[in-house]
Amino acid sequence: MRKSLMIVVLLLSTATICFSQSKKKANKDTEHFRYEIECAGNGTQGTYLVKVWSYSKKAQVAAEQCKKNAVHGIIFKGYSSKNGCVAQRAMASNPGVEMEHAEFFDLFFSDNGEYLKYVALTAGTQEIIKVGKEYKVGVVVSVSKDALRKALEKAGVIRSLSTGF
Repeated sequence: MRKSLMIVVLLLSTATICFSQSKKKANKDTEHFRYEIECAGNGTQGTYLVKVWSYSKKAQVAAEQCKKNAVHGIIFKGYSSKNGCVAQRAMASNPGVEMEHAEFFDLFFSDNGEYLKYVALTAGTQEIIKVGKEYKVGVVVSVSKDALRKALEKAGVIRSLSTGF
């Protein structure tokens, strides 16, 4: 009995360590937010429908990070017009806002962070392309731009659209 209990504990701890290392690897791979974002069509009112391409040595890691990269792209990059979509500017007009509010964004984009409230995977397939030693994975996601903007304004990260120039 005692021996089987120790085996179960050993297996669970090994699984936990592997999962933890996978998360660390995912965060390291996307630490510099290396991704591409493009319009994927018209979303419902208050949302953007975007396709995000993320890079990693493991395809599943890249796919997991697409949601984080989509929210980051809406806040800091925006996207150009493509496929009949209208170009969208980044929510943060000040390029230094990410550094000025680094503590906020570290927490916001942490594992299971607040960014998950504003993004959802859409029904559809993901595209996987092998590029050298890594994978480029494309996933279509919906980002709740109105709710995201309100949250960032409330936190004092970006200015409200109703404030003057």
